[in-house]
Amino acid sequence: MEPVVSPQPSAQIGVTGLATMGHNLARNLARHGFSVALHNRTQERVDALVAQHGDEGTFVPVSSLEELAAVLERPRRVLVMVKAGPATDAVIDDLAGVLEPGDIVIDGGNAHFADTRRREAALKEKGIRFFGVGVSGGEEGALNGPSIMPGGDREAYQALAPMLEAIAAQVGGTPCCTYIGPDGAGHFVKMVHNGIEYADMQLIAEAYDLLRSALDETPAQLADVFETWNSGDLESFLIEITVRVLRHVDGATGRPFVDVVVDEAEQKGTGLWTVQTALELGVPVSGIAEAVFARGVSSHSGQRERARGLLPGPAGRPHVDDRDAFVEDVRKALYASKLVAYAQGFDMMRSANERYGWDIDRGAVATIWRGGCIIRARFLDRIREAYDRERELPSLLFDAYFTQALVDGQEAWRRVVSLATASGVPVPGFSSALAYYDALRADRLPAALIQGQRDLFGAHTYRRVDRPGSFHAGWSGDGQEEER
Repeated sequence: MEPVVSPQPSAQIGVTGLATMGHNLARNLARHGFSVALHNRTQERVDALVAQHGDEGTFVPVSSLEELAAVLERPRRVLVMVKAGPATDAVIDDLAGVLEPGDIVIDGGNAHFADTRRREAALKEKGIRFFGVGVSGGEEGALNGPSIMPGGDREAYQALAPMLEAIAAQVGGTPCCTYIGPDGAGHFVKMVHNGIEYADMQLIAEAYDLLRSALDETPAQLADVFETWNSGDLESFLIEITVRVLRHVDGATGRPFVDVVVDEAEQKGTGLWTVQTALELGVPVSGIAEAVFARGVSSHSGQRERARGLLPGPAGRPHVDDRDAFVEDVRKALYASKLVAYAQGFDMMRSANERYGWDIDRGAVATIWRGGCIIRARFLDRIREAYDRERELPSLLFDAYFTQALVDGQEAWRRVVSLATASGVPVPGFSSALAYYDALRADRLPAALIQGQRDLFGAHTYRRVDRPGSFHAGWSGDGQEEER
């Protein structure tokens, strides 16, 4: 079939930046009946998309941003899909020169939410409306239906909603796209998504490592375990692909794929952003942080090689008497740790609402994460239900369903962490999640001692349990307390 190219200078939305994600989102839009103007810094990508996929819908190829602005319906809608950072700023600056007040610029890249807030404010001065839109699902999701997290002017969203909700993944007839909030809220939620993704992947990897260390089974045999788990509460995209990875055999050697891959995990930086932002917000996200640090440790191959010859550990592998009971313990520990990681991520959204004056609906976020995105999972329905019961729930762990899940799993969780620690199997995700759980439920934490130390060396003061106010003890004198 000949490529379909609109003979009239009219398109409903423009896409600039036709690398993999932009290419597939443009095709997704066209497949859903929207006419799409195509622009790229190099014309070859425009021509290739039209030549290869022009029969999927109506495409309007252009060769400049001026031409892009000329062919778009008003208000103009331009989706920017270029590398986050200076490249995005450069394209937005160029677009500002050809667009008019009322037009809408949409950044669908992995931008830092603070950059999105800055860009939104700058374009508002020109009368141009800016949307920071988180898109999750990778290249397959971009083409077949991602989870979409738009942030910007609520009124302007009405001009985008029909398109974004049409191309998003659908779960039970509900699009995995909803208005998140003003300025950087959409990209903030996408950042949190990626942070949770880091934690989820690390926890799954730790479960695999424990099972393999203790059971001495092949990756293919362990794939059967994960496949069984994928039919219960742990059902998720990440567990599903874990099964595929563990069953994959290297064509060159015939060995299990996971045994020929270098054990150094790379990262793009969004997990780091999540941890940095959590520190600024004062929100403990130990599960996400440990996942980021675990990738860092894995990449220090020189230190690891030297440590293997210098630092002793326990002799032998973990000893397990009952294989099936151990597998069930690891499953429960994985689920409990996963709950903590998600609770910490959703707590970041609550704090961001307070800090930035947003009103992110955490139940709605759980709803749109049920399909299209990397962390899509069965228990997101449970999270949505928890926020339906209590919209301002202080922590997911306080919802009756999740509280009971932790109660049911905590003994298994403790056994798993104890066995791993005694056997020298690193489980930073499992153990940090358990420590967070124990810290939340503790009658009293040792922070009182820390406050005393701070007051002694820096006169930082402390508060008392028996009366209000801030106090300082005269450490260098007679120890007489004074109110500050």
